[in-house]
Amino acid sequence: MSSQPDYLSAGLDRLDSFDSIVDVRSPAEFAEDHIPGAINCPVLDDEERARVGTLYKQVSPFEARKLGAALVSRNIARAIETHFLSKPKGWKPLIYCWRGGQRSGAMTIVLRQVGWAAQRLEGGYKVFRQRVLDDLETLPAGLAFRVLCGPTGSAKTALLGALAEAGEQVLDLEGLASHRGSVLGGEASTPQPGQKAFETRLWSVLRGVDPARPVWTESESRRIGRLHVPGALFERLRDGDCVRVDAPMEARVAHLLERYTDLIADPADFCAKLDRLVVQHGHEQVAAWKALVEAKAWPQLAEELVVRHYDPAYRRGGEGLYRRLAEGQTLAVPSLDAATLAEVARGLAGR
Repeated sequence: MSSQPDYLSAGLDRLDSFDSIVDVRSPAEFAEDHIPGAINCPVLDDEERARVGTLYKQVSPFEARKLGAALVSRNIARAIETHFLSKPKGWKPLIYCWRGGQRSGAMTIVLRQVGWAAQRLEGGYKVFRQRVLDDLETLPAGLAFRVLCGPTGSAKTALLGALAEAGEQVLDLEGLASHRGSVLGGEASTPQPGQKAFETRLWSVLRGVDPARPVWTESESRRIGRLHVPGALFERLRDGDCVRVDAPMEARVAHLLERYTDLIADPADFCAKLDRLVVQHGHEQVAAWKALVEAKAWPQLAEELVVRHYDPAYRRGGEGLYRRLAEGQTLAVPSLDAATLAEVARGLAGR
């Protein structure tokens, strides 16, 4: 047995020193948010946790602990059989639960008895969550952001991807939020994360960037779908150096048709999403757009949405959000195909 303590008191800067991070909370807790890279090996599942909690409140703590001990013991045994039997003697896992208490303590004790150098994160997820919140307040101030601006259909997200391929540091807000940043923008196959998980994703990216190099991102409003960008980060983004992407309407329409293939493939869902625009444009206009959906007149529909909805909305709000847009570079892009964007990204890289 190791003589080292079974807990890690201030180890959030040492997460990379562990071979595995094991979250022993319930699946529902894990799904809400977790330390990046953690695996979920619950010592109590959602139903078991509820049973023990009810027994604790309605009968007695002693009866609850007896039931909990039996359940926890079985689940730890299952975790060892399912996940850990192949681990070598030198395996070093970090174990955590909600507050670094009984659940993570139980798993840590058993793993250390086997001979693994398991450590428990003192304070558990609560300490991690506070670290995320604190860092999201302070990290953005030390970073230089370069913001791709331009109206909907300007391929800002695709250009951001091309910049990443060219070796630039990128903060992909839409990717982290699993949303395309518009009223029609929910990703087809991936639901948005919760706010806590979104903030953890942001934290994970920001803590890994080199502050001596710029970080590219794209202009967004404070809200991305049902999520919001944390205040300190958003204000720092608003002060970033801006590059405005200027593309012809034909190229923008072609890019939108390529990007929203999921809506084109599901006309009923497309029409349902168009109903969200009734408040701004009225039933008659939305009915006309739905008729274009039924007729599969996709280029005409895309251009009308750009001209009548997206561009006016951008002029009303998008242009004023970023304080240095007027003094920024305008990037004339004749086409938004992948090859052109890759060439543009190479030209921007290293500036």
